[in-house]
This record gives sequence, C-alpha cells and structure tokens, in this order.
Amino acid sequence: MSKRARRMNRRGSAAVSEGAIVAASDSRGGSVEAFTFGDPEPVLSRATMLDMLECYHNQRWYEPPISLDGLARAFRASPHHSSAIILKRNMLAASLDPTPFLSRKAFAGLVQDYLVMGNAYVQEVRNRLGGVMRLDHCLAKYARRGVEPGRFWWVAGYRNETEFEPGTVHQLMAPDINQEIYGLPEYLSALQAALLNENATLFRRRYFENGSHAGYILYATGDFADGDVDNMREALKRSKGPGNFRNLFVHASGGKENGIKILPIAEVGAKDEFLGIKNTTRDDVLAAHRVPPQLLGIVPANAGGFGDVTKATDAFFELEIEPLQSVFLELNDVLGFEAVRFRERVKAE
Repeated sequence: MSKRARRMNRRGSAAVSEGAIVAASDSRGGSVEAFTFGDPEPVLSRATMLDMLECYHNQRWYEPPISLDGLARAFRASPHHSSAIILKRNMLAASLDPTPFLSRKAFAGLVQDYLVMGNAYVQEVRNRLGGVMRLDHCLAKYARRGVEPGRFWWVAGYRNETEFEPGTVHQLMAPDINQEIYGLPEYLSALQAALLNENATLFRRRYFENGSHAGYILYATGDFADGDVDNMREALKRSKGPGNFRNLFVHASGGKENGIKILPIAEVGAKDEFLGIKNTTRDDVLAAHRVPPQLLGIVPANAGGFGDVTKATDAFFELEIEPLQSVFLELNDVLGFEAVRFRERVKAE
C-alpha cells in the first residue's frame, strides 16, 4: 500500500483545499482516491464571536456589544425563557418594601431590564432645591452610556437622541468578562436553544397549515374497472387543503390480497424530532436560568414528579433571588440614602 501511494503535487493540494475531488494517483488503475469537501471550519470562530465585539462610540455615546433590539425580540421566543424571567421579576417585586423614592412598578421595570438586557437604568427626578423626589425607570433598550463619565443618552431612534442631565442617571450592569461599559445577560449561552425551540414550533405549525401532508403512497397493483383509478386520484386530490384528514374508502370487486397498499412516508419526509427538540431546548433554557421546573408549571414525565415545590421555592429564593436583591441594593450606596429595601422572607414550615 505504501509503495503505491504517491504524493500529490502542488496543483492537487490546492484543489483539495478548495474542496475538489482529487485522485491520489491518476497513472495507475485501481489506485486509492482521496477527496475532501467543504471549507475548513475553525472550531472557536462562533464561540469567540462576542469576544471580538467592541463597544465603539460616535464621540458621544458607546454602542452596546450586542443588539438590544434582538434581545428584546428574543424575550418571547420561548415560553420557558420568558416565563423564567417573569418569575424572577415577580418574586423580586413581591419582596420589595416600597420606599418614598422607588415604587414597585418602577422597580419591576428595572428588574426586567436587568434580566433581559443585562443593564438597568434609574433616573433621579429632582425638585427645585436639587433634592431627589423619586426614582424613575429608564428603558435599557434605548439608554446609552456616554463617552464622558457620568453622562447618559436616550436614543429612541435615528436623530431622536436626547442627553440626560449629567449625574442623574445610574446604571446597574451584569458583569461581562470582555468589557466594562455594558452588561450582558446570563442566558446568552442558551439563546440559540430558545430560538431553536421557537423554530421547531413554527415549523410544525406551518406543516399543519399548508394542508399538503397526506404522508403516504397509495400503491395499487390489482385489476380495476374503467374509471376507478381516476376516481381514486380525484378523491386523493380532495384530501388536501381545507377539510383534510378525511378517510378514503376503496372497493375493488374481485381484487386480490395486497392489491392496494399504503406506504407511509411521513416518518421520512417530515421527521423533525419535534418532541426531542422541544424537550432538549427547554432543559437548556431552564439550566441557563437555574429555575426549578415545578415553578414553571411543567408537567413531570415520571410518576415521582419533581419533589416538594415548597422546598424548591425556598432553595430558589436563597440561591437566585437573594443574590439579585444584592445587585439592586447597590443603588443605596450610589445614591447615599435608602431607596431600595426588601422585606425579610419567612420560609414555609
């Protein structure tokens, strides 16, 4: 084998790198042929895509490293993705002890922005003497951090930007390992799973809406009277579109056994592993959000269930909600007075 193998010349090597089929030896019959297809794919190209994104600026404000509009639209891509975020928001809002400066409504908006966008912005509304009257919630989707420290901009559209009064806006951000200007949400590793979950649902919905999924081959080999084949063909045509899933009756007098066979092809032509995709992507999303499944109303597949929901709630509150509370308590240090306060939670016996 080694004696017959020959080296490829430069031309052959170049052809191989371009994806062509190249023979290892074209001078001897029956030689081994080597071929390759597809371009080289760097393993880390997509994994490090966010690392190369920079927060560039236009001399006034920095742009986020990831599309905030895309994060907003992906919020409702998967029911488990949005439900996990809403659960955390509701539990945090319920644990708040409102102060004269911060209402529960404004706080709920801050929490939702922080969980979805990785950033939350609060604006001081001051009186004529310069004292703080209340704290308002600024939508993180349109807020931008200024190039100069302490300055923030409201960018709701092209040429509709407005600068906030310096020193009146404060930012809470989820830490990122690549930059310190904007925060990034924790669920980015499961964002593709949430989008795949949505695509699987849309594909299955369109599959049933198109009305062209009879899913079988009617194989007839028997003897039929004149016009019977045409009648069957017309009946099959009427089975598509609105009113499909109808039954078809065929009577062949004097026909033989197995004269008419139905060969199902739906398993091959439309196999998309719908349940497998839905369950796998759901688990990925829940793992990213670290939410127990019983808190989201998921029906257990086994008879044993998910365990005691009260204990799961206590553990979830201690491991997830309390650390999030500490994030918003940082506002007190920035403002210099107590604007955020939480009630002490009593665990269920």
